Amino acid sequence: MAIFKPALLYFLIVFGAGFILGTIRMFLIVPLLGSRWAELLEMPVMLTVIYVASGSINKRFPLRPAGRLGYGLLALAFALAAELAVAVFVQGRSIRGAFLDRDPVSGTAFFASLIIFAILPRLRDATQSPRMDPAKSR
Repeated sequence: MAIFKPALLYFLIVFGAGFILGTIRMFLIVPLLGSRWAELLEMPVMLTVIYVASGSINKRFPLRPAGRLGYGLLALAFALAAELAVAVFVQGRSIRGAFLDRDPVSGTAFFASLIIFAILPRLRDATQSPRMDPAKSR
């Protein structure tokens, strides 16, 4: 399966960054600003990680556009499974609560970021341009 390795690597990079940032958020930012602002402050950093990771994976695994969308969607499935596992087994929340008991503002941003996470490998494919040779542009 050509998309399994890039999907797993993409998921692990983003999940690893999210784990580190989530720890910082919970212990340092939430006590100062509250959950909503802590999550919203984390979002641009995570989107940057997603952007860089998707570009890096696209370079390492030369897939067609459908394959890039495929690995993004498979990575999303991994991320949802991990989110559910952490919520249920670590935080002791219900399956329903894992996804529905969120702040209306930061929760919406979270779900939007999941969509971006899934489709960005395909979008990066469409927006990557070949490097121009400086000598040719003169």
